[in-house]
Amino acid sequence: MTLGSISWNMILGGFGLFMFGITFMGDGLKAVAGDKLREYIDKYTSSTFSGIIIGVLLTILLQSSSATTAIVIGLVRAGLMSLDQAAGVVLGANIGTTITSFLISISLDKYALYIVFLGALFICFGGKQKTKYYGNVILGFGLIFYGMDAMGTALAELKQLPQFTSFALSMASNPLLGFLAGILITAALQSSAATIGVIQKLYNAGAVSLGASIPFMLGANIGTTMTGILASIGGSTAGKRTAAMHTIMNVIGGVIGLACLVPYTGFISSVFGSLNPMMQIAMANIIFKTVTTLIFIPFVKQLVAIVRKIVPGKEPELMEIDIDELDTNVASVLPSFALIQAQQAILKMSDVVKEDVNQTRIFMNEKGSEEDLEMLKRNEAMCNKFDKKITEYLIQLSVQPNLTEQDILENRLYLDTTKNLERLGDLAMNLGEFYNMVYSDDHIFSDLAMKDMNAMYQQFIEMFDLTIEIFVTKNQVAYGRLIEMEDVMDKLEYDAREAHFVRMSNHTCTSPIAESVYCDILGTLERMGDHCCNIARSSVTSQTKVIQPDII
Repeated sequence: MTLGSISWNMILGGFGLFMFGITFMGDGLKAVAGDKLREYIDKYTSSTFSGIIIGVLLTILLQSSSATTAIVIGLVRAGLMSLDQAAGVVLGANIGTTITSFLISISLDKYALYIVFLGALFICFGGKQKTKYYGNVILGFGLIFYGMDAMGTALAELKQLPQFTSFALSMASNPLLGFLAGILITAALQSSAATIGVIQKLYNAGAVSLGASIPFMLGANIGTTMTGILASIGGSTAGKRTAAMHTIMNVIGGVIGLACLVPYTGFISSVFGSLNPMMQIAMANIIFKTVTTLIFIPFVKQLVAIVRKIVPGKEPELMEIDIDELDTNVASVLPSFALIQAQQAILKMSDVVKEDVNQTRIFMNEKGSEEDLEMLKRNEAMCNKFDKKITEYLIQLSVQPNLTEQDILENRLYLDTTKNLERLGDLAMNLGEFYNMVYSDDHIFSDLAMKDMNAMYQQFIEMFDLTIEIFVTKNQVAYGRLIEMEDVMDKLEYDAREAHFVRMSNHTCTSPIAESVYCDILGTLERMGDHCCNIARSSVTSQTKVIQPDII
Protein backbone atom coordinates (compact mmCIF):
# COMPACT_ATOMS: atom_id res chain seq x y z
CA MET A 1 0.00 0.00 0.00
CA THR A 2 1.15 3.54 -0.83
CA LEU A 3 0.19 7.01 0.34
CA GLY A 4 -1.74 7.56 -2.90
CA SER A 5 -3.94 4.52 -2.33
CA ILE A 6 -5.18 5.78 1.05
CA SER A 7 -8.76 7.11 0.93
CA TRP A 8 -7.77 10.66 1.86
CA ASN A 9 -11.15 11.98 0.74
CA MET A 10 -12.86 9.86 3.39
CA ILE A 11 -10.30 10.79 6.05
CA LEU A 12 -10.43 14.54 5.39
CA GLY A 13 -14.15 14.68 4.59
CA GLY A 14 -15.05 12.58 7.63
CA PHE A 15 -12.80 14.66 9.83
CA GLY A 16 -14.40 17.84 8.46
CA LEU A 17 -17.88 16.52 9.26
CA PHE A 18 -16.68 15.52 12.73
CA MET A 19 -15.27 18.99 13.42
CA PHE A 20 -18.37 20.66 11.99
CA GLY A 21 -20.59 18.41 14.12
CA ILE A 22 -18.77 19.45 17.30
CA THR A 23 -19.09 23.15 16.42
CA PHE A 24 -22.70 22.86 15.26
CA MET A 25 -23.78 20.95 18.36
CA GLY A 26 -21.95 23.43 20.60
CA ASP A 27 -23.61 26.42 18.91
CA GLY A 28 -27.00 24.75 19.28
CA LEU A 29 -26.50 24.00 22.95
CA LYS A 30 -25.33 27.56 23.55
CA ALA A 31 -28.42 28.93 21.80
CA VAL A 32 -30.74 26.64 23.80
CA ALA A 33 -29.14 27.71 27.07
CA GLY A 34 -29.45 31.37 26.04
CA ASP A 35 -28.90 34.07 28.66
CA LYS A 36 -28.96 31.46 31.44
CA LEU A 37 -25.28 30.78 30.71
CA ARG A 38 -24.28 34.27 31.80
CA GLU A 39 -26.59 34.18 34.80
CA TYR A 40 -25.08 30.92 36.04
CA ILE A 41 -21.53 32.13 35.47
CA ASP A 42 -22.28 35.34 37.37
CA LYS A 43 -24.01 33.56 40.23
CA TYR A 44 -22.14 30.30 40.76
CA THR A 45 -18.44 31.07 40.52
CA SER A 46 -17.99 32.41 44.05
CA SER A 47 -15.76 29.49 45.07
CA THR A 48 -13.21 27.31 43.29
CA PHE A 49 -15.43 24.25 43.54
CA SER A 50 -18.51 25.98 42.14
CA GLY A 51 -16.30 27.47 39.40
CA ILE A 52 -15.17 23.95 38.48
CA ILE A 53 -18.78 22.80 38.17
CA ILE A 54 -19.62 25.78 35.94
CA GLY A 55 -16.48 25.13 33.86
CA VAL A 56 -17.50 21.50 33.34
CA LEU A 57 -21.08 22.37 32.35
CA LEU A 58 -20.08 25.30 30.15
CA THR A 59 -17.51 23.22 28.25
CA ILE A 60 -20.01 20.41 27.74
CA LEU A 61 -22.42 22.96 26.29
CA LEU A 62 -19.83 24.66 24.08
CA GLN A 63 -18.01 21.41 23.22
CA SER A 64 -14.75 23.30 23.53
CA SER A 65 -12.48 24.06 26.48
CA SER A 66 -10.85 26.72 24.30
CA ALA A 67 -14.21 28.49 23.90
CA THR A 68 -14.78 28.35 27.65
CA THR A 69 -11.32 29.79 28.29
CA ALA A 70 -12.00 32.59 25.78
CA ILE A 71 -15.22 33.49 27.62
CA VAL A 72 -13.42 33.46 30.96
CA ILE A 73 -10.69 35.74 29.56
CA GLY A 74 -13.39 38.19 28.51
CA LEU A 75 -15.14 38.10 31.89
CA VAL A 76 -11.90 38.69 33.80
CA ARG A 77 -10.94 41.45 31.41
CA ALA A 78 -14.32 43.14 31.85
CA GLY A 79 -13.99 43.04 35.63
CA LEU A 80 -16.87 40.57 35.99
CA MET A 81 -14.77 37.73 37.38
CA SER A 82 -11.62 37.60 39.49
CA LEU A 83 -8.56 35.57 38.49
CA ASP A 84 -9.24 33.27 41.46
CA GLN A 85 -12.75 32.56 40.14
CA ALA A 86 -11.38 32.06 36.64
CA ALA A 87 -8.99 29.37 37.92
CA GLY A 88 -11.92 27.20 39.00
CA VAL A 89 -13.72 27.58 35.67
CA VAL A 90 -10.54 26.74 33.71
CA LEU A 91 -10.01 23.62 35.82
CA GLY A 92 -13.60 22.60 35.16
CA ALA A 93 -13.14 23.19 31.44
CA ASN A 94 -10.37 20.59 31.40
CA ILE A 95 -12.81 18.01 32.75
CA GLY A 96 -15.73 19.09 30.58
CA THR A 97 -13.77 18.66 27.37
CA THR A 98 -13.49 14.89 28.04
CA ILE A 99 -17.20 14.41 27.27
CA THR A 100 -16.48 14.48 23.52
CA SER A 101 -14.04 11.56 23.70
CA PHE A 102 -16.58 9.69 25.82
CA LEU A 103 -19.36 10.31 23.28
CA ILE A 104 -17.10 9.16 20.45
CA SER A 105 -16.39 5.89 22.28
CA ILE A 106 -20.10 5.01 22.38
CA SER A 107 -20.90 2.78 19.41
CA LEU A 108 -23.60 4.85 17.73
CA ASP A 109 -22.11 4.86 14.22
CA LYS A 110 -24.89 2.75 12.71
CA TYR A 111 -27.49 5.19 14.05
CA ALA A 112 -25.65 8.34 12.94
CA LEU A 113 -27.70 9.04 9.81
CA TYR A 114 -30.97 8.46 11.68
CA ILE A 115 -29.85 11.07 14.21
CA VAL A 116 -28.92 13.43 11.36
CA PHE A 117 -32.37 12.90 9.82
CA LEU A 118 -34.09 13.62 13.13
CA GLY A 119 -32.10 16.82 13.57
CA ALA A 120 -32.96 17.91 10.03
CA LEU A 121 -36.66 17.39 10.76
CA PHE A 122 -36.42 19.68 13.79
CA ILE A 123 -34.58 22.34 11.79
CA CYS A 124 -36.77 22.23 8.67
CA PHE A 125 -40.18 21.79 10.28
CA GLY A 126 -39.75 23.26 13.76
CA GLY A 127 -42.19 26.11 14.23
CA LYS A 128 -40.31 27.87 17.01
CA GLN A 129 -36.72 29.05 16.93
CA LYS A 130 -35.89 27.06 20.05
CA THR A 131 -37.06 23.88 18.31
CA LYS A 132 -34.63 24.63 15.49
CA TYR A 133 -31.85 25.06 18.04
CA TYR A 134 -32.65 21.60 19.41
CA GLY A 135 -32.40 20.40 15.82
CA ASN A 136 -28.92 21.93 15.59
CA VAL A 137 -27.88 19.98 18.68
CA ILE A 138 -29.26 16.69 17.34
CA LEU A 139 -27.89 17.19 13.82
CA GLY A 140 -24.46 18.12 15.17
CA PHE A 141 -24.51 15.06 17.42
CA GLY A 142 -25.28 12.82 14.45
CA LEU A 143 -22.57 14.40 12.29
CA ILE A 144 -19.96 13.71 14.96
CA PHE A 145 -20.59 9.97 14.69
CA TYR A 146 -21.08 9.96 10.93
CA GLY A 147 -17.84 11.83 10.43
CA MET A 148 -15.93 9.49 12.72
CA ASP A 149 -17.43 6.46 10.99
CA ALA A 150 -16.58 7.87 7.55
CA MET A 151 -12.91 8.29 8.36
CA GLY A 152 -12.61 5.23 10.62
CA THR A 153 -12.12 2.64 7.87
CA ALA A 154 -9.73 4.86 5.93
CA LEU A 155 -7.66 5.52 9.07
CA ALA A 156 -7.39 1.77 9.60
CA GLU A 157 -5.63 1.54 6.22
CA LEU A 158 -2.77 3.63 7.61
CA LYS A 159 -1.43 0.69 9.61
CA GLN A 160 -0.56 -1.01 6.29
CA LEU A 161 1.80 1.84 5.37
CA PRO A 162 5.43 1.05 6.26
CA GLN A 163 6.06 4.74 7.03
CA PHE A 164 3.15 4.93 9.48
CA THR A 165 4.07 1.61 11.08
CA SER A 166 7.56 2.93 11.69
CA PHE A 167 6.17 6.16 13.18
CA ALA A 168 3.75 4.23 15.43
CA LEU A 169 6.57 2.01 16.69
CA SER A 170 8.68 5.09 17.39
CA MET A 171 5.85 6.60 19.44
CA ALA A 172 5.46 3.36 21.39
CA SER A 173 9.18 3.15 22.17
CA ASN A 174 9.63 6.89 22.68
CA PRO A 175 6.56 8.36 24.48
CA LEU A 176 8.04 11.86 24.22
CA LEU A 177 7.59 11.70 20.43
CA GLY A 178 3.88 10.97 20.76
CA PHE A 179 3.60 13.64 23.45
CA LEU A 180 5.12 16.29 21.16
CA ALA A 181 3.03 15.12 18.21
CA GLY A 182 -0.13 15.56 20.29
CA ILE A 183 0.92 19.10 21.24
CA LEU A 184 1.74 20.18 17.69
CA ILE A 185 -1.31 18.66 16.00
CA THR A 186 -3.70 20.07 18.59
CA ALA A 187 -2.06 23.49 18.46
CA ALA A 188 -2.61 23.47 14.70
CA LEU A 189 -6.21 22.21 14.88
CA GLN A 190 -7.00 24.16 18.07
CA SER A 191 -9.16 21.28 19.28
CA SER A 192 -8.01 18.58 21.68
CA ALA A 193 -11.30 16.72 21.10
CA ALA A 194 -10.48 16.36 17.40
CA THR A 195 -6.94 15.15 18.06
CA ILE A 196 -8.03 12.65 20.71
CA GLY A 197 -10.86 11.50 18.43
CA VAL A 198 -8.33 10.61 15.73
CA ILE A 199 -6.09 8.70 18.12
CA GLN A 200 -9.16 6.84 19.42
CA LYS A 201 -9.93 5.68 15.88
CA LEU A 202 -6.30 4.73 15.22
CA TYR A 203 -6.11 2.73 18.44
CA ASN A 204 -9.45 1.10 17.65
CA ALA A 205 -8.09 0.05 14.25
CA GLY A 206 -4.95 -1.41 15.85
CA ALA A 207 -2.73 1.12 14.09
CA VAL A 208 -1.16 2.33 17.36
CA SER A 209 -0.75 0.83 20.81
CA LEU A 210 -2.23 2.03 24.09
CA GLY A 211 1.27 3.02 25.21
CA ALA A 212 1.58 5.34 22.21
CA SER A 213 -2.02 6.66 22.42
CA ILE A 214 -1.89 7.96 25.98
CA PRO A 215 1.19 10.23 25.50
CA PHE A 216 -0.51 11.56 22.35
CA MET A 217 -3.60 12.31 24.47
CA LEU A 218 -1.48 14.03 27.14
CA GLY A 219 0.15 16.23 24.52
CA ALA A 220 -3.25 17.16 23.09
CA ASN A 221 -4.25 18.59 26.46
CA ILE A 222 -1.30 20.99 26.28
CA GLY A 223 -1.80 21.87 22.62
CA THR A 224 -5.35 23.04 23.32
CA THR A 225 -3.98 26.01 25.29
CA MET A 226 -2.77 27.57 22.03
CA THR A 227 -6.19 29.13 21.40
CA GLY A 228 -6.06 31.06 24.67
CA ILE A 229 -2.46 32.09 24.05
CA LEU A 230 -3.30 33.46 20.62
CA ALA A 231 -6.39 35.24 21.97
CA SER A 232 -4.33 36.95 24.68
CA ILE A 233 -1.55 38.28 22.40
CA GLY A 234 -1.73 42.05 22.42
CA GLY A 235 -4.63 41.92 24.85
CA SER A 236 -5.13 43.00 28.43
CA THR A 237 -3.18 41.89 31.49
CA ALA A 238 -6.23 39.93 32.68
CA GLY A 239 -6.45 38.05 29.39
CA LYS A 240 -2.74 37.19 29.41
CA ARG A 241 -2.93 35.99 33.01
CA THR A 242 -5.92 33.76 32.34
CA ALA A 243 -4.24 32.24 29.28
CA ALA A 244 -1.01 31.78 31.25
CA MET A 245 -2.89 30.06 34.07
CA HIS A 246 -4.57 27.66 31.64
CA THR A 247 -1.23 26.88 30.01
CA ILE A 248 0.62 26.33 33.31
CA MET A 249 -2.10 24.01 34.60
CA ASN A 250 -2.10 21.88 31.47
CA VAL A 251 1.69 21.77 31.12
CA ILE A 252 2.14 20.68 34.75
CA GLY A 253 -0.64 18.12 34.34
CA GLY A 254 0.91 16.81 31.12
CA VAL A 255 4.35 16.47 32.72
CA ILE A 256 2.85 14.61 35.69
CA GLY A 257 1.01 12.28 33.30
CA LEU A 258 4.16 11.64 31.28
CA ALA A 259 6.17 10.90 34.45
CA CYS A 260 3.55 8.36 35.55
CA LEU A 261 2.99 6.98 32.05
CA VAL A 262 4.05 3.36 32.60
CA PRO A 263 1.99 2.67 35.75
CA TYR A 264 -0.93 4.72 34.39
CA THR A 265 -0.98 2.76 31.11
CA GLY A 266 -0.88 -0.47 33.09
CA PHE A 267 -3.76 0.75 35.28
CA ILE A 268 -5.94 1.63 32.26
CA SER A 269 -5.13 -1.68 30.58
CA SER A 270 -5.93 -3.79 33.66
CA VAL A 271 -9.07 -1.93 34.76
CA PHE A 272 -10.61 -1.03 31.39
CA GLY A 273 -8.98 -3.59 29.09
CA SER A 274 -12.30 -5.36 28.57
CA LEU A 275 -13.91 -2.22 27.13
CA ASN A 276 -13.73 -1.24 23.47
CA PRO A 277 -10.44 0.51 22.56
CA MET A 278 -12.03 3.93 22.07
CA MET A 279 -13.68 3.75 25.50
CA GLN A 280 -10.28 2.89 27.02
CA ILE A 281 -8.85 6.15 25.69
CA ALA A 282 -11.95 8.04 26.84
CA MET A 283 -11.62 6.68 30.39
CA ALA A 284 -7.89 7.42 30.41
CA ASN A 285 -8.68 11.01 29.43
CA ILE A 286 -11.49 11.43 32.00
CA ILE A 287 -9.49 9.97 34.89
CA PHE A 288 -6.35 11.94 34.01
CA LYS A 289 -8.21 15.26 33.78
CA THR A 290 -10.20 14.63 36.96
CA VAL A 291 -7.19 13.60 39.04
CA THR A 292 -5.02 16.53 37.90
CA THR A 293 -7.89 18.92 38.64
CA LEU A 294 -8.22 17.54 42.17
CA ILE A 295 -4.46 17.95 42.61
CA PHE A 296 -4.64 21.63 41.64
CA ILE A 297 -7.60 22.61 43.85
CA PRO A 298 -5.60 23.11 47.10
CA PHE A 299 -3.00 25.19 45.24
CA VAL A 300 -5.23 27.61 43.33
CA LYS A 301 -4.22 30.67 45.38
CA GLN A 302 -0.54 29.87 44.98
CA LEU A 303 -1.01 29.33 41.24
CA VAL A 304 -2.79 32.68 40.90
CA ALA A 305 0.04 34.38 42.81
CA ILE A 306 2.63 32.81 40.49
CA VAL A 307 0.70 33.91 37.40
CA ARG A 308 0.50 37.48 38.72
CA LYS A 309 4.30 37.51 39.11
CA ILE A 310 4.88 36.02 35.65
CA VAL A 311 2.49 38.51 34.02
CA PRO A 312 2.81 41.80 35.93
CA GLY A 313 0.23 44.53 35.65
CA LYS A 314 -3.06 45.76 37.06
CA GLU A 315 -6.29 43.80 36.76
CA PRO A 316 -9.64 45.55 36.24
CA GLU A 317 -11.60 46.27 39.38
CA LEU A 318 -14.16 43.52 39.96
CA MET A 319 -17.57 44.85 39.08
CA GLU A 320 -20.38 44.12 41.55
CA ILE A 321 -23.39 42.84 39.64
CA ASP A 322 -25.38 41.01 42.32
CA ILE A 323 -28.86 42.52 42.66
CA ASP A 324 -30.48 39.51 44.30
CA GLU A 325 -31.29 41.70 47.33
CA LEU A 326 -34.44 42.78 45.48
CA ASP A 327 -36.77 40.80 47.74
CA THR A 328 -40.39 40.86 46.54
CA ASN A 329 -41.59 39.93 50.03
CA VAL A 330 -40.33 43.27 51.31
CA ALA A 331 -42.49 45.06 48.72
CA SER A 332 -45.73 43.85 50.30
CA VAL A 333 -44.67 44.75 53.85
CA LEU A 334 -42.50 47.87 53.55
CA PRO A 335 -42.93 49.50 50.12
CA SER A 336 -40.75 52.50 51.05
CA PHE A 337 -37.83 50.23 51.95
CA ALA A 338 -38.42 48.26 48.74
CA LEU A 339 -38.04 51.51 46.80
CA ILE A 340 -34.71 52.16 48.54
CA GLN A 341 -33.55 48.71 47.40
CA ALA A 342 -34.65 49.50 43.86
CA GLN A 343 -32.76 52.78 43.92
CA GLN A 344 -29.56 51.03 45.01
CA ALA A 345 -29.93 48.49 42.21
CA ILE A 346 -30.41 51.33 39.70
CA LEU A 347 -27.24 53.02 40.96
CA LYS A 348 -25.37 49.75 40.36
CA MET A 349 -26.85 49.66 36.87
CA SER A 350 -25.63 53.21 36.27
CA ASP A 351 -22.08 52.11 37.18
CA VAL A 352 -22.28 49.37 34.54
CA VAL A 353 -23.59 51.81 31.93
CA LYS A 354 -20.82 54.32 32.66
CA GLU A 355 -18.19 51.60 32.43
CA ASP A 356 -19.74 50.45 29.15
CA VAL A 357 -19.55 53.96 27.68
CA ASN A 358 -15.95 54.35 28.86
CA GLN A 359 -15.09 51.05 27.16
CA THR A 360 -16.48 52.32 23.86
CA ARG A 361 -14.28 55.40 24.19
CA ILE A 362 -11.24 53.20 24.76
CA PHE A 363 -12.33 51.07 21.79
CA MET A 364 -12.44 54.22 19.64
CA ASN A 365 -9.08 55.62 20.75
CA GLU A 366 -7.15 52.34 20.78
CA LYS A 367 -8.62 50.82 17.59
CA GLY A 368 -10.30 47.93 19.39
CA SER A 369 -10.53 44.35 18.16
CA GLU A 370 -13.31 41.75 17.88
CA GLU A 371 -12.42 40.66 21.43
CA ASP A 372 -13.10 44.22 22.64
CA LEU A 373 -16.45 44.15 20.85
CA GLU A 374 -17.32 40.89 22.62
CA MET A 375 -16.61 42.56 25.94
CA LEU A 376 -18.99 45.38 25.00
CA LYS A 377 -21.64 42.80 24.16
CA ARG A 378 -21.20 41.22 27.60
CA ASN A 379 -21.59 44.61 29.29
CA GLU A 380 -24.69 45.33 27.22
CA ALA A 381 -26.12 41.93 28.17
CA MET A 382 -25.52 42.82 31.82
CA CYS A 383 -27.46 46.07 31.35
CA ASN A 384 -30.33 44.02 29.94
CA LYS A 385 -30.15 41.76 32.97
CA PHE A 386 -30.44 44.76 35.30
CA ASP A 387 -33.32 46.15 33.24
CA LYS A 388 -35.26 42.89 33.37
CA LYS A 389 -34.82 42.28 37.09
CA ILE A 390 -35.45 45.85 38.22
CA THR A 391 -38.47 46.29 35.94
CA GLU A 392 -40.06 43.05 37.14
CA TYR A 393 -39.47 44.11 40.72
CA LEU A 394 -40.96 47.58 40.22
CA ILE A 395 -44.00 46.20 38.42
CA GLN A 396 -44.65 43.82 41.32
CA LEU A 397 -44.23 46.75 43.69
CA SER A 398 -46.64 48.94 41.70
CA VAL A 399 -49.64 46.68 42.42
CA GLN A 400 -49.22 46.77 46.20
CA PRO A 401 -52.32 48.32 47.84
CA ASN A 402 -50.48 50.25 50.57
CA LEU A 403 -48.39 52.54 48.33
CA THR A 404 -48.55 56.24 49.10
CA GLU A 405 -48.93 58.81 46.34
CA GLN A 406 -45.23 59.67 46.65
CA ASP A 407 -44.34 55.95 46.47
CA ILE A 408 -46.22 55.70 43.17
CA LEU A 409 -44.31 58.68 41.78
CA GLU A 410 -40.99 57.22 42.93
CA ASN A 411 -41.88 53.89 41.36
CA ARG A 412 -42.61 55.62 38.05
CA LEU A 413 -39.31 57.52 38.28
CA TYR A 414 -37.36 54.29 38.80
CA LEU A 415 -39.09 52.61 35.86
CA ASP A 416 -38.28 55.61 33.63
CA THR A 417 -34.69 55.71 34.82
CA THR A 418 -34.17 51.99 34.29
CA LYS A 419 -35.47 52.18 30.75
CA ASN A 420 -33.30 55.20 29.93
CA LEU A 421 -30.21 53.48 31.35
CA GLU A 422 -30.98 50.36 29.34
CA ARG A 423 -31.27 52.49 26.22
CA LEU A 424 -27.91 54.10 27.00
CA GLY A 425 -26.43 50.59 27.11
CA ASP A 426 -27.92 49.87 23.69
CA LEU A 427 -26.52 53.11 22.26
CA ALA A 428 -23.07 52.33 23.68
CA MET A 429 -23.25 48.96 21.91
CA ASN A 430 -24.16 50.79 18.70
CA LEU A 431 -21.06 52.96 19.07
CA GLY A 432 -18.88 49.87 19.47
CA GLU A 433 -20.37 48.39 16.30
CA PHE A 434 -19.72 51.62 14.38
CA TYR A 435 -16.07 51.66 15.46
CA ASN A 436 -15.68 47.99 14.61
CA MET A 437 -17.04 48.62 11.10
CA VAL A 438 -14.25 51.13 10.59
CA TYR A 439 -11.36 49.32 12.26
CA SER A 440 -12.13 45.80 11.01
CA ASP A 441 -11.45 47.05 7.47
CA ASP A 442 -8.23 48.81 8.54
CA HIS A 443 -9.73 52.28 8.15
CA ILE A 444 -9.23 55.16 10.60
CA PHE A 445 -10.84 58.41 11.70
CA SER A 446 -9.01 61.66 11.05
CA ASP A 447 -7.32 63.41 13.98
CA LEU A 448 -9.89 66.20 13.89
CA ALA A 449 -12.76 63.71 13.93
CA MET A 450 -11.21 61.92 16.91
CA LYS A 451 -10.82 65.24 18.73
CA ASP A 452 -14.49 66.12 18.19
CA MET A 453 -15.72 62.68 19.29
CA ASN A 454 -13.57 62.78 22.42
CA ALA A 455 -14.98 66.22 23.25
CA MET A 456 -18.52 64.85 23.01
CA TYR A 457 -17.56 61.83 25.13
CA GLN A 458 -16.13 64.10 27.83
CA GLN A 459 -19.27 66.23 27.78
CA PHE A 460 -21.46 63.13 28.08
CA ILE A 461 -19.50 61.71 31.04
CA GLU A 462 -19.85 65.01 32.91
CA MET A 463 -23.57 65.10 32.07
CA PHE A 464 -24.02 61.49 33.17
CA ASP A 465 -22.31 62.06 36.54
CA LEU A 466 -24.49 65.12 37.15
CA THR A 467 -27.58 63.15 36.07
CA ILE A 468 -26.99 60.45 38.68
CA GLU A 469 -26.49 63.15 41.30
CA ILE A 470 -29.85 64.68 40.29
CA PHE A 471 -31.47 61.23 40.37
CA VAL A 472 -30.50 60.91 44.04
CA THR A 473 -30.89 64.53 45.25
CA LYS A 474 -33.73 65.81 42.98
CA ASN A 475 -31.82 69.13 42.91
CA GLN A 476 -33.50 71.73 40.66
CA VAL A 477 -30.41 73.93 40.42
CA ALA A 478 -28.31 70.99 39.25
CA TYR A 479 -31.01 70.20 36.69
CA GLY A 480 -30.67 73.73 35.32
CA ARG A 481 -26.91 73.17 34.88
CA LEU A 482 -27.59 69.90 33.09
CA ILE A 483 -29.88 71.63 30.57
CA GLU A 484 -27.11 74.14 29.86
CA MET A 485 -24.70 71.22 29.36
CA GLU A 486 -27.18 69.65 26.95
CA ASP A 487 -27.13 72.86 24.90
CA VAL A 488 -23.32 72.58 24.77
CA MET A 489 -23.64 68.94 23.68
CA ASP A 490 -26.00 69.96 20.86
CA LYS A 491 -23.52 72.63 19.72
CA LEU A 492 -20.62 70.15 19.83
CA GLU A 493 -22.62 67.78 17.66
CA TYR A 494 -23.57 70.53 15.18
CA ASP A 495 -20.03 71.91 14.91
CA ALA A 496 -18.51 68.44 14.49
CA ARG A 497 -21.03 67.58 11.78
CA GLU A 498 -20.34 70.83 9.89
CA ALA A 499 -16.58 70.28 10.15
CA HIS A 500 -17.09 66.77 8.79
CA PHE A 501 -18.95 68.12 5.76
CA VAL A 502 -16.05 70.50 5.11
CA ARG A 503 -13.56 67.61 5.26
CA MET A 504 -15.72 65.65 2.83
CA SER A 505 -15.87 68.56 0.38
CA ASN A 506 -12.10 69.09 0.35
CA HIS A 507 -11.41 65.31 0.33
CA THR A 508 -9.36 65.25 3.53
CA CYS A 509 -11.61 62.48 4.89
CA THR A 510 -9.95 59.46 3.27
CA SER A 511 -11.94 56.57 4.78
CA PRO A 512 -15.29 55.90 3.05
CA ILE A 513 -16.53 53.78 5.96
CA ALA A 514 -15.55 56.36 8.61
CA GLU A 515 -17.11 59.03 6.41
CA SER A 516 -20.35 57.03 6.25
CA VAL A 517 -20.80 56.26 9.97
CA TYR A 518 -19.29 59.41 11.48
CA CYS A 519 -22.55 61.38 11.53
CA ASP A 520 -24.30 58.34 13.04
CA ILE A 521 -21.72 58.33 15.84
CA LEU A 522 -22.24 62.04 16.51
CA GLY A 523 -26.01 61.57 16.54
CA THR A 524 -25.71 58.61 18.92
CA LEU A 525 -23.60 60.59 21.39
CA GLU A 526 -26.07 63.48 21.23
CA ARG A 527 -29.01 61.13 21.89
CA MET A 528 -27.15 59.74 24.89
CA GLY A 529 -27.13 63.27 26.30
CA ASP A 530 -30.91 63.42 25.71
CA HIS A 531 -31.38 60.29 27.82
CA CYS A 532 -29.48 61.97 30.66
CA CYS A 533 -31.96 64.85 30.47
CA ASN A 534 -34.85 62.37 30.49
CA ILE A 535 -33.61 60.82 33.74
CA ALA A 536 -32.98 64.20 35.36
CA ARG A 537 -36.37 65.60 34.30
CA SER A 538 -38.22 62.61 35.74
CA SER A 539 -36.18 62.97 38.93
CA VAL A 540 -36.94 66.64 39.63
CA THR A 541 -40.63 66.24 38.72
CA SER A 542 -41.10 63.11 40.84
CA GLN A 543 -41.91 65.39 43.78
CA THR A 544 -45.08 66.52 41.99
CA LYS A 545 -47.97 64.84 40.22
CA VAL A 546 -46.96 66.12 36.76
CA ILE A 547 -44.50 64.01 34.80
CA GLN A 548 -43.27 65.75 31.65
CA PRO A 549 -42.73 63.68 28.51
CA ASP A 550 -39.27 62.37 27.65
CA ILE A 551 -37.12 63.71 24.87
CA ILE A 552 -37.21 61.18 22.06
